[in-house]
Amino acid sequence: MSPLGLALMLSLGARAAREGALPPLDPADYAAVAAKVRAAGTSFYQRMRLLPRPRRAAMYAIYAFCREVDDIADEEAPLALKEAGLAAWRERIAAFFRGEGHDPTTRILAWAVPAFGLRAADFLAVIDGMEMDARGPIIAPDLATLTLYCDRVAGAVGRLSVRAFGDASAAADRVAGALGEALQLTNILRDLAEDAARGRLYLPAEWLAAEGVPADPAAALAAPGLPRVAARVAARALDRFAEAERWMAECDGRAMRPARLMGATYRAILERLRRSGFADPARPVRLPAWQKLHLVLRHGLF
Repeated sequence: MSPLGLALMLSLGARAAREGALPPLDPADYAAVAAKVRAAGTSFYQRMRLLPRPRRAAMYAIYAFCREVDDIADEEAPLALKEAGLAAWRERIAAFFRGEGHDPTTRILAWAVPAFGLRAADFLAVIDGMEMDARGPIIAPDLATLTLYCDRVAGAVGRLSVRAFGDASAAADRVAGALGEALQLTNILRDLAEDAARGRLYLPAEWLAAEGVPADPAAALAAPGLPRVAARVAARALDRFAEAERWMAECDGRAMRPARLMGATYRAILERLRRSGFADPARPVRLPAWQKLHLVLRHGLF
């Protein structure tokens, strides 16, 4: 288990008192959803393991939902088939908000909705974001569309997560929105070459045009003005990180620990990207183990 994951789990592991009155989880459903997350091969499974079991179950089910709809959007299939798959998930969302579940993921979500105050609008926003990707590769969206996309695919997931972690306040929603955009913009900058290989370019059209960068994924990577566009995106991400920090001051401190740690980790990735000058988009950017441990000690344990 990584130090980063251990710190996140330890920081949230003692929150069992509030869950004592919750109805019991079905052990078979919990085991099935946990196995699905574990099989995905993501560090998310390890990071959530020491959460109190009810919150862990909710987070596993939220992850499983996000993974399933993302797979639908990314699969090699006709648009009509993708739209049908996402429409089916809209019906499942309506059903589990009525308390009806038909598989382990939706049964746990039906249980988690009243337990943690999860909202249908956030689940539906994730579907809306997946539809944006499903309709074809996103290439140079305008800034308003990019902001909307970030809110749907990252901010909405954050709004579900902060409730599962223990803060359902308006301030926590604002943290989720600001931090979600910052994280997504960092991902966009980190994955420029990978996205271009898939025919995608998430940088805003207005900023590309201002620097003479073609709105074409492959051509943009070689354009002299690309580092200036990337620097502008990075500056916006930094502003959103700072906004998230300001709103965290009004939130439950313990519930915000995973958000603080995630923000610090992605901000460190962003700083490495900025120091590189965005000169080589294909070069992987990763944090060394010592820096992860430092972030854990600074933001996770204390």
